[in-house]
Amino acid sequence: MPHPRAPLPRRGRRRIALAAALAVLGPGGLAGCTQAVAFDAGEAASDPDCAAVVVRLPDVVAGLAERETNAQGTGAWGNPAAVLLRCGVEPLGPTTDRCVSVDGVDWVIDESDAPNYRFTTYGRTPAVEVLVDNDAVSGTTAISDLSGAVSAIPAEDGCVSVDDATVPAN
Repeated sequence: MPHPRAPLPRRGRRRIALAAALAVLGPGGLAGCTQAVAFDAGEAASDPDCAAVVVRLPDVVAGLAERETNAQGTGAWGNPAAVLLRCGVEPLGPTTDRCVSVDGVDWVIDESDAPNYRFTTYGRTPAVEVLVDNDAVSGTTAISDLSGAVSAIPAEDGCVSVDDATVPAN
């Protein structure tokens, strides 16, 4: 039997070093680190309503896990990020772009950069913008998953169809 103060064999030292490293890193230490998703915050990202949205964001959107972001009032899902949310963007004015209501939240859809779609809330201040890579996930599923959080911003107005809109007299 070796003396209690005898040096450990090389293999024993490696095992102790590995065990110490794992203890410091924790259970996710070997999984690797992903960098925060970088993008610009909306101009009104510091609005308390944006904070109310962010604390309600789901852990999973369209089957994609949430990612850390580097900007206030934002959220991201997927690796690489396929769903990006920015609260505090400028509210939209009247538009002829398609507008849909999902779980009580009206969204204007900009499909001009397909397959990347931009969904922007309509009738809420501050507005929320969601960018979706429609090749990776369904935009409809993404906004459906996010509408509950976004509904924290009170609705002031809503979408109307062109047929329902009133035209001002000349």
